Amino acid sequence: MPAAELYAATGLQYAPFNTLYQLTAATGSAQLAAARHALLIPDLIAYWLTGTLGTELTNASTTQLVDPRTSDWSHGVADRLGVDVGLFPPLRRRGDPAGLLLPHVLADTELSGLVPVTAVASHDTASAVAAVPAADGADFAYLCTGTWSLAGVELDAPVLTEESREANFTNELGIDGTVRYLRNIMGLWLLQECLRAWGDPDLGPLLVAAGKVSPLRSVVDAGASEFLAPGRMPERIAQACRASGQPVPAPPAETTRCVLDSLALAHRRALADARRLTGRAIDVVHLVGGGARNALLCQLTADACGVPLLAGPAEAAALGNVLVQARAHGLVGGRAEARALVAHALPPTRYEPRGDTTPWQAAQERLGTR
Repeated sequence: MPAAELYAATGLQYAPFNTLYQLTAATGSAQLAAARHALLIPDLIAYWLTGTLGTELTNASTTQLVDPRTSDWSHGVADRLGVDVGLFPPLRRRGDPAGLLLPHVLADTELSGLVPVTAVASHDTASAVAAVPAADGADFAYLCTGTWSLAGVELDAPVLTEESREANFTNELGIDGTVRYLRNIMGLWLLQECLRAWGDPDLGPLLVAAGKVSPLRSVVDAGASEFLAPGRMPERIAQACRASGQPVPAPPAETTRCVLDSLALAHRRALADARRLTGRAIDVVHLVGGGARNALLCQLTADACGVPLLAGPAEAAALGNVLVQARAHGLVGGRAEARALVAHALPPTRYEPRGDTTPWQAAQERLGTR
């Protein structure tokens, strides 16, 4: 099935681990032939808790088997590729009942009575975006940062153009009929692997030292496939800099600064593409997840994007999970009220951009990217 047709039907960016490819690869296997049901991991956990089967929509939308326009299975794609979506239980929406805790779970947890389980936005990015403390009506972008960085905007409808596919943007479903239009970026994986190679030194002093290194001395493409595998990350970063004719970072502080400058540059590029492909203005960037604790990354991203950045909460995915449950049980109002509650309880840290973005554009051109 041509990539353009697949994208037009599902809106999902290419990733080799998409469920569609796993099921296609399993065709003819004894495991698939014996299967009565297919459960995504969050739905499997809900099944273990309640004995009830269901398929939560935000996570299902990342399988490359859902049509983001209808919020239902893309039967045309599944039929054409011989994938039996009937293996998946019925779709669930945010806030739907997911059953009651089973007796042995009640005993293990020392709970009693009829304890309901509520379907949340079970894709962690969907939960994190639900907890972005954006003001109602604001033109905001979000960065969900951790091992991966997910950079994008919240839309009311998917963008299924060929230009969007070529830019490797994905249309994943969020809560309340929204679309998470975003690009996956390698994220703090590069720094995590460098720290592992260096024997896991204390990150605080390293970030202080990195902050004193000359900015944008060397940058790499943080989304390059050469950085996906674990091991020898400092050497691979050095090799990429050497190959592109840039100064080769040697001490850990220089390599750390190269990684963080490169991530900020990737954030800039992704959000600029999101703005171009959707026509949406971006007046502020909300950075949530573990990267919100990294003040240097937050400041560099604000500098690179040229707009204010609001950092936090770091535990956005867990908060979004709780807020969806609270809404389902009438304890919180709509999406705007839930986000206002997060902003009030955990005020984000504000980073103002420093200087103009000309040096960032020049660094981007060194990598040969738009």
